[in-house]
Amino acid sequence: MTGLNTSHLQISKNTIRVAGILEESIVDGPGVRLVVFTQGCKHHCTGCHNPETHDFSGGYDIAIEEILTMLKENPMIDGITLSGGDPFEQVEPCSILASRVQELGYDVVAYTGYTYETLLKSRKYLQLLQYVDILIDGRFEIEKMDLTLAFRGSSNQRILYMQEQKEPAPLFLAI
Repeated sequence: MTGLNTSHLQISKNTIRVAGILEESIVDGPGVRLVVFTQGCKHHCTGCHNPETHDFSGGYDIAIEEILTMLKENPMIDGITLSGGDPFEQVEPCSILASRVQELGYDVVAYTGYTYETLLKSRKYLQLLQYVDILIDGRFEIEKMDLTLAFRGSSNQRILYMQEQKEPAPLFLAI
């Protein structure tokens, strides 16, 4: 029986398929960041800054533990940024990484071509979204490109501070 060659696909929730990792960046979120460029993106935005990350079969697998080691070994790092590609295409391993990063006391920034509203509609995406501190959402739109914007490529993209997005728990008073 012949089948698809899936040797290039991620086979473990303990690894992430990446296009690369930037060990120090000051343009991919606040402070000094470790940036994980995930491999695979369905959006294919015209003028994308990282078109080599679109192909789901590109890149290489890296253990989540190896990424955490990079983070812990650099005292300059303020947090981690999940970019791509689109990290929401690898929800499970990115969720594991993001939760572990927060356990270590770092913050998590995530870039996605999806809008926040779209992410909220899927239980699958919520798995990662719950560990994101800052979300930069929306497809890159070349006609709205603006190089003066902090952390974004086009004016339609938003910087969402997730703590501000969460509804406070209702307060019940006993009488």
